[in-house]
Amino acid sequence: MTLLDAPQFDTARDLRRRRIIFATVGVLGTLTLAFWMMSGMPLDWPWTWNSHRLGGIAVDRFLRDVERNDQAGAYAVWVHDRDWQQHPGKYPWYTFERFQMDWAPGAAENDYGTIKTHTFKAARMYGNVLVVGILINGKRKDALFLDYDTKTRQLGFSPVELYLGP
Repeated sequence: MTLLDAPQFDTARDLRRRRIIFATVGVLGTLTLAFWMMSGMPLDWPWTWNSHRLGGIAVDRFLRDVERNDQAGAYAVWVHDRDWQQHPGKYPWYTFERFQMDWAPGAAENDYGTIKTHTFKAARMYGNVLVVGILINGKRKDALFLDYDTKTRQLGFSPVELYLGP
């Protein structure tokens, strides 16, 4: 076969192929952008975006239960066990009584008083946990730092504090 025997260039096929490629790239880009926005627009790697989404949902659900003074529901989110009342001895490291001392409205151990509102300020992956910085009751200082374990899906107090800016 010589150059003179080459088949005719099919412009319709080339146009169709180009449209399919551009449409596929556009749809994948749109889905990626939508998932990034659903995850809370994290500045971490894309493979951690689902951890950001699940951790944000868990922390938000926990704080909403604390705001409503639903201590049993908040503890269920904290230990990631809806049936924790069936086996209360399963969590000896943070019992429900200790939880109530920390999170009940007006508790002596609670530095924030009665929690009425919360605002997410920052969230970053630190090892295999998501550290979330939350401003309580509109305060600009003394943020609450919770961690969300991506393996057990339990919440905890974070020893790591994130920089929240000036």
